[in-house]
Amino acid sequence: MVGQQQVVDAAAAAAAATTRVPVPPPKPLLRTIGGNLMETFFPDDPFRAVARESGGRRALAALRYVFPFLEWLPSYSLAALWSDVVAGVTIASLAVPQGISYAKLGDLPPIMGLYSSFVPPLVYAVMGSSRELAVGTTAVASLLFAATLGKEAPPGEKPELYAALAFTATFFAGVLQAGLGVLRLGFLVDLLSHAAIVGFMAGAATIVCLQQLKGMLGLAHFTTSTDVVAVVRSVVTQSHQWRWQSIVVGCCFLIFLLFARYISKRKPKWFLLSAMAPLASVIAGSVLVYLIHGDRHGIPVIGYLKKGINPPSARDLLLSSPHTMVALRTGIITGIIGLAEGIAIGRSFAMLKSYNVDGNKEMIAFGAMNIVGSCTSCYLTAGPFSRAAVNHNAGCKTPMSNAVMAVAVMLTLQFLTPLFHYTPLVVLSAIIISAMIGIIDYKAAVRLWKVDKIDFCVCVGTYLGVVFGDIQIGLAIAVGISILRILLFIARPKTTVLGKMPNSTNFRRMDQYTVAKAVPGLLVLRIDSPIYFANSGYLRERIMRWIDHEEDRIKAEGLESLKCVVLDMGAVASIDTSGTKMLEDLKKNLDRSSIQIALANPGSEIMRKLDKSNVLGLIGEEWIFLTVSEACYYAQQNCKIGVGMGVVQCVVDPEHMV
Repeated sequence: MVGQQQVVDAAAAAAAATTRVPVPPPKPLLRTIGGNLMETFFPDDPFRAVARESGGRRALAALRYVFPFLEWLPSYSLAALWSDVVAGVTIASLAVPQGISYAKLGDLPPIMGLYSSFVPPLVYAVMGSSRELAVGTTAVASLLFAATLGKEAPPGEKPELYAALAFTATFFAGVLQAGLGVLRLGFLVDLLSHAAIVGFMAGAATIVCLQQLKGMLGLAHFTTSTDVVAVVRSVVTQSHQWRWQSIVVGCCFLIFLLFARYISKRKPKWFLLSAMAPLASVIAGSVLVYLIHGDRHGIPVIGYLKKGINPPSARDLLLSSPHTMVALRTGIITGIIGLAEGIAIGRSFAMLKSYNVDGNKEMIAFGAMNIVGSCTSCYLTAGPFSRAAVNHNAGCKTPMSNAVMAVAVMLTLQFLTPLFHYTPLVVLSAIIISAMIGIIDYKAAVRLWKVDKIDFCVCVGTYLGVVFGDIQIGLAIAVGISILRILLFIARPKTTVLGKMPNSTNFRRMDQYTVAKAVPGLLVLRIDSPIYFANSGYLRERIMRWIDHEEDRIKAEGLESLKCVVLDMGAVASIDTSGTKMLEDLKKNLDRSSIQIALANPGSEIMRKLDKSNVLGLIGEEWIFLTVSEACYYAQQNCKIGVGMGVVQCVVDPEHMV
């Protein structure tokens, strides 16, 4: 048996010594660059459906890619149409009061909220790829318009200039969104982490709710600042101007709206109660104010709304004006926020129905509807969660529900706008508050605390930046912290010590598997990141520190001296010249200490770069291995290691044996 084991060990040693990691054949430069560009900008291979067609079918496939409605329209059925009509009418009942409310929040004429729920949904119905997303104005964008554009052109003093700036900012937002989609730069939106978005949206919702105290308390003047300190100061210093009539009416309708939301959550089949509650509040509030002449007794109303669909506004765009830069900055900020929110919501609902939403198509659709909207008296539109949830619960089948909603809003513009004359502003404030409370996702914050404390800190930091600074500061904090985390992951990658599992050839992390044991004379390290210029210096120092710690442990326990360091390169996807120089320097440093270096499981790009830089020759091809176990076995045989735990077994494929 002993002789047989020696034969097996000798055969395994010979196999380990002769099984080499090959250097892949060279690839042409243009082919390499093209492959990298395809992976960066076209990871989903969007042209696959076009390329497999020929002739006229290829042109039709290209049109279907640009205009997604061509995919579902040929098979559209009466049953799907009925479902979309029901969903469209339902979300229209929410869109009308929300549109008016959010326009008032943005210090814009209320009619612009209705305009923005007519033209953009028609564009999205043609170009959008999400079935559930129902587009319209959002509270965050409205508040941002008021906070940034209002400083440049106060709405009360320069209403025409302010409206022109709103159209211009919407135009720039659309150009940015469409440009990101055309250039396939959707991954830039991913710089906003989930934790940052949760904190940002909660902070924005908090500020929006606080801003509604103006309407709930019936105040004529209010601070234009968005931070919580300024809002509270404005409320407290004007306590003598509070109007009890507005407070009573606002609290009654707010309680009704929150109760309707609560019932809908407890019993999802009653979703229509929550969806219809805003419109019911507007109707009831208007009737109440009309009957008691509330506009004469401290309850402000909307006033006159002109009939008719959207007038053109292309000539109002300020593309070469002293105010253009303000509109550009506002458009970029609101455009990015609209994309991040809309795409995240669209993908979330798509996962529930097992289909995919193309982020780049969505960007183009959002950009197109905002560009067209800016020329038709609309301000920025996106995909608010409240409308998408109602659209989903109402049973929508295709984006046609957006077109149905647009038709319903058009009929409202043509015939029903005079009925909103007596709508009390306090009801609009109650509608906004009830909608914003649903955006504060405290459950997500609790989940972040349980799963990742750092993500929770990102969420809280973003929230505090929005609440105590302003929305732009909060957004800057969100993006800054997210980018910082990315840089830290790249610049400070993980390196872990691996140990041998009992009765196995597998090596696993010793900090995770307590039964994994170090092999005497060997130090096995795993690098969990590509090696770039940004982290090569850190990795060299970190590896040397691991070696120092191992040598100190060996001396303290009186074990065999360190003879070989094995680097598990399985997670190293790529390496640059700084990385190859790091391995070269590491090899020279270890040679001075009579310690051998071995590499295990390097990828094709790693081998190609090591070969081109001559580092492969410096290390020696015989010290490059397929697996960690082979590297350790070969090191034990050639570095005269074996005291303590015995020789590491090496299991190899018989085909590799010579």
